[in-house]
Amino acid sequence: MSFGQSLFVIALLICCSAFFAMAEIAMASARTLKLQQLADEGNPRAALVLAVQAHPGSYFTVVQIGQNMVAILGGVVGDQAFSPYVASALQGSFSEATAQTIALIISVLITTSFFILFADLLPKRVALSQPEIAATALVGPMRWVSRLMHPAVLLFNGLANVLVRLLGLPQQRDERVTSDDLLALTEAGAKAGVLHQNERQAIENLIELDTRTVESAMTTRQRIVHFLVDDDETLIRARIAQQPHSTYLVCQESIDQVLGYVDAADLFARVLKGEPISLRGEPGKALLQRVLMVPDRITLSEMLQQFREAHEDFAVIVNEYSLVVGVITLNDVMSTVMAGLVQPHDEEQIVRRADGSWLMDGLTPIVDVARALELDTEALPEAGSYDTLAGLLMTLLRRVPRRTDNASLQGFRFEVLDVDSSKIDQVLVTKEA
Repeated sequence: MSFGQSLFVIALLICCSAFFAMAEIAMASARTLKLQQLADEGNPRAALVLAVQAHPGSYFTVVQIGQNMVAILGGVVGDQAFSPYVASALQGSFSEATAQTIALIISVLITTSFFILFADLLPKRVALSQPEIAATALVGPMRWVSRLMHPAVLLFNGLANVLVRLLGLPQQRDERVTSDDLLALTEAGAKAGVLHQNERQAIENLIELDTRTVESAMTTRQRIVHFLVDDDETLIRARIAQQPHSTYLVCQESIDQVLGYVDAADLFARVLKGEPISLRGEPGKALLQRVLMVPDRITLSEMLQQFREAHEDFAVIVNEYSLVVGVITLNDVMSTVMAGLVQPHDEEQIVRRADGSWLMDGLTPIVDVARALELDTEALPEAGSYDTLAGLLMTLLRRVPRRTDNASLQGFRFEVLDVDSSKIDQVLVTKEA
């Protein structure tokens, strides 16, 4: 072949190699969710790509056969194209054998450089920039190539399947989307500017409903405003005026003997009508209503399910000893999801100070603490046995913390600033030097 014909063949081989490189990287990088969306919109090629991704063995066999054949032919043609000219240029300075050897090396370098740049790097970068578009555009031509190479594909694909079975590797790609995948997509969307930080936080909180227990969102026992069934109207009116809430527990002799709850709207209706207020009566009758009781270890996702099934929006949380540990409302669960979007500033449990330290409430959920400090939750001591920062400090100190007590964890120093009785109110968190 003439030099011009050789260059034309090399250019043709480079195009073939670029075709296989784009087909490979596009198929591997195409996102299933995006392809499914295109298929639902009526794109038949997107459905073909999804079918290939479900059983990719034959597809990638065609790619590898094609790329290796083209690479071998490219080396042969490149040697024939460049070696004579390079050898003739070197004959005046080197012996014939040395000139031939150097010419071969230079020819291989020139051909390899062209293939690396135009048949590998450039097409792969193009395919990575728009993998779904590239995959849907190339899947049709790849089907025709696959038919032409069918005998070779059967042979090599069969041998590859045997090796995969011997190695115990899966033969199909796992397409399950996990919560970690969703969190990674959310983080990528926030970095790209598609999601605002508050929106990202809301999505992360929503995903965490399956791992957060009700204790992370409840109103604790110490903060529950309740009535005893024998409280008179004057006391009831005074307590409502002093501590207004939408719902109040009604108990027998102590908070652990729950009889039901009363709705503030019902109490106000009685007042407006001039009727007397009495908490006596069977649950479900008069003012007293039946209350939903739930265990303290269920997740917020399970709590939502119970609210839906019971047609309630208020529940009492009890521990294994049937002692009341807190109450939770539907609004508490939704506030957990929408934290940062609807929560007032004065209710924030984590406050970043100007010097870079943090002030945290002792009842801050441990998942929020870990997120703010970027802690490794799996490395927390006795992870899963507590739900709040106070529980973490008790685990670290192995006793009920006192004021000025401190502990170190993963490069942070936790110092107790304020304790009310045995309840941790405020914790100062600083980075250790």
